[in-house]
Amino acid sequence: MATMLEANFWEALETRDTQMDGVFFFAVITTGVYCRPSCPSRRPRRENVMFFQRRDAAERAGFRPCLRCKPEHEQARDARSEMVEKICRYLEQHLDEAVTLDGLSRQLHLSPFHLQRTFKAATGITPRAYADFCRLESFKGGLREGLSVTTSLYDAGYGSSSRLYERAASQLGMTPTAYRRGGAGLTIRYDILDTPAGMLLVGATGKGVCAIQFGGSAKKLEEAVRAEFPAADVQRDAAFLSAWAGQLRAHLGGRLQKLDVPLDIQATAFQRRVWEYLQTIPYGSTQSYGEIARGIRQPRAARAVARACASNPVAVAIPCHRVVRSDGETGGYRWGAGRKRKLLQIESIGKAD
Repeated sequence: MATMLEANFWEALETRDTQMDGVFFFAVITTGVYCRPSCPSRRPRRENVMFFQRRDAAERAGFRPCLRCKPEHEQARDARSEMVEKICRYLEQHLDEAVTLDGLSRQLHLSPFHLQRTFKAATGITPRAYADFCRLESFKGGLREGLSVTTSLYDAGYGSSSRLYERAASQLGMTPTAYRRGGAGLTIRYDILDTPAGMLLVGATGKGVCAIQFGGSAKKLEEAVRAEFPAADVQRDAAFLSAWAGQLRAHLGGRLQKLDVPLDIQATAFQRRVWEYLQTIPYGSTQSYGEIARGIRQPRAARAVARACASNPVAVAIPCHRVVRSDGETGGYRWGAGRKRKLLQIESIGKAD
């Protein structure tokens, strides 16, 4: 979970997300300065960056404030940024308490649904997961300072050693999530379809579709899904996939405009915003990378939008083929520019019908 949070922080840094100002700060080891996520300075290399939830923590670590973005000064922020920062600060100050979503919403005078949705949209994780992250960071910090495990865990807000160890699998990375372990513990069933846009592999877990990929041959598609989930039990099962495969065949045949396929995929907060926005682009329509960046309220993030499109694991279900260049040209596509043109042609004909 800590890795996912840092990935969200990194994308906020890359896209200069002003909504994350005050939520965290990043420090650059090679320059010795710390900045806001929206700092206009040149982006550093990932290996040279450290993240801090609080400005004073960055300063205690020996970093000085950036002269360009002046992170030590208060700046006007929008209501969402202020809300997310308030939630973060409250959780950090109550790590020794079992803060519930209802209790947190009462303290901040927000509805539980609005609080949870807003916080997760900004950070990519829930308030509870953020509190767990802070406890873990405090615990590891105590160990680095030479404190005993017992002292460190109680100082971090863990009520008992059992609370720490029952969360160890997800928090300490002893047994990382199934996706990061190559699908260990998962059964992934797949089928390969022959469609007007070419051969298509659709793979799914018990929760939903995790892969939709085009390819030149059944063999290469099978090799690709096994390489993506090397530790999973991967098996071909046309019966299991039949309902979703039927939708995909109809969709790619121009007979079904809207798919209703549950997804089981991993995403950072930024990727989620882009992918959810792509699903709102009407069938048979296109938008440019810049239009999408403005649509998710990050107008300077067109390149990051392109990267999010390129990392889409489920072709068609998340319609990244509907994203084109600002000059109207088709642009690149993970599964080939020719296939992208074919998909747009299919939708153009299907829309006309």
